[in-house]
This record gives sequence, C-alpha cells and structure tokens, in this order.
Amino acid sequence: MDERRAVKVSKYLAKHLRHRPERIGLTLDEGGWVEIDALITAASAHGFRFTREELDHVVATNDKRRYAIEGSRIRASQGHTIDVDLGLPAATPPPYLYHGTVAGRLEAIRSEGLQPMNRHDVHLSPDRETATRVGARRGRPVVLTVDAAAMHRDGHVFHVSANGVWLTQSVPPRYLRFFETR
Repeated sequence: MDERRAVKVSKYLAKHLRHRPERIGLTLDEGGWVEIDALITAASAHGFRFTREELDHVVATNDKRRYAIEGSRIRASQGHTIDVDLGLPAATPPPYLYHGTVAGRLEAIRSEGLQPMNRHDVHLSPDRETATRVGARRGRPVVLTVDAAAMHRDGHVFHVSANGVWLTQSVPPRYLRFFETR
C-alpha cells in the first residue's frame, strides 16, 4: 500500500470513527467501537472502498497509533467530537506534559488556558518532540509546558489513551509555561 493511499484511508477512518459515523450510516457503541465488517460495508456503499488488508495496514503502521482493533471491532483511540466513553481509567501523569500550538492561539491560551474546543478533552503530549509535531500541523509550532504534577495534586484528572496521548478536561493558565517557542 503506498503512503498516499494509507493517508487517504486513515483520514477517512478519522472522519467516520471520531466525528461523523452517521454520515455513512454507522452507529458506534458507547465506547466508540464498530464492527470492522460494518465499517467496510458502509464505506463501500458510500463510494469509498478499502479492504480489510488496507485497514490492518493503516492501523499497524499509523505513527500516532490513532486506531485500535479488538477482535472484530475498531475504534479511534481519542480525538472524538461525538459522545463516546473510551473507558480509560484515571492515571497519574508524569511531572510535565506538553502541548503544541501556534503563536496565533497564545493570547487566548494565556487568558483561558487550554480548552478542549470541539473535542472531549485537551490533548497533551508526553514529550516536546511530539508536541512540536502536533503544533507544526497548523504552522510554526509553539510548545507549552504543562505542570501536570501540580494539576494532579490539585485534583485534576488525567487519562492516557492507548496511543500515549494524555487527556484532561482543561488546563488553567496557572499550570502553563509559555517560554518554549521554536
């Protein structure tokens, strides 16, 4: 499978497993899971054909491990804008986590902190390198440091997804350090 095809399939999966399953007639269960055969059939019926082998390749090679397969089911690991319960247990975060953004968002972040926007949670990276890649998707990246240990001590709850993304409801400005720019 060539890289362009893999990206196309991955983006299709993201759209329909994270944001718009109803657009192709899918109904995800409460945990965000759907039968793989139902996904492939629905996609084909709506003009986007891919094979189980292509799906397995995308899941196995996606550098962000965006998707999880369990038996005959698949789901997105995080990033949903639809109501799902990933069933992730609370977890103790490392002392610091990181968030990649762009300079244009800094004024709002300084006043409001990090908000989930249209997602369920704020996504945080375990290292600066990953946060830099995340921020670079929207322009020149700015990496913010999150004092996750202080947040946790103060009662904020963290979860970690299957692909290592840390999730929390919001990050108030007092837990952010803004000096990390690149």
